[in-house]
Amino acid sequence: MAGVLIVDGANVVGSVPDGWWRDRRGAAERLRDQLARRGGDEEIILVVEGAARGVESVPGVRVDAAPGSGDDRIVELAAAHADRGCVVVTADRELRERVRAYGAECVGPRTVRPVD
Repeated sequence: MAGVLIVDGANVVGSVPDGWWRDRRGAAERLRDQLARRGGDEEIILVVEGAARGVESVPGVRVDAAPGSGDDRIVELAAAHADRGCVVVTADRELRERVRAYGAECVGPRTVRPVD
């Protein structure tokens, strides 16, 4: 897949009950590292918010700390990258509707974080 993959960090991290709520930043870092191992030719943007702000980017994954609502930032990014082909990873129905208005494709969290 070429283009841009935008990951709703809070939604994807929260999709697996593995104790993420005890260390939100650590959970976001683990997701970032998992995304970095994907390889491929798409640009990957992990959107974080709240306690996960401050997570650093790594080669292959740009971390974008939402200044306010993570959902609002994801919509902004989808609009900005509409011309490149954009896939948003989230299970949030309202967010899916919002980004589809900009032509984004939507996939669920298991696409990037399979349940063991």
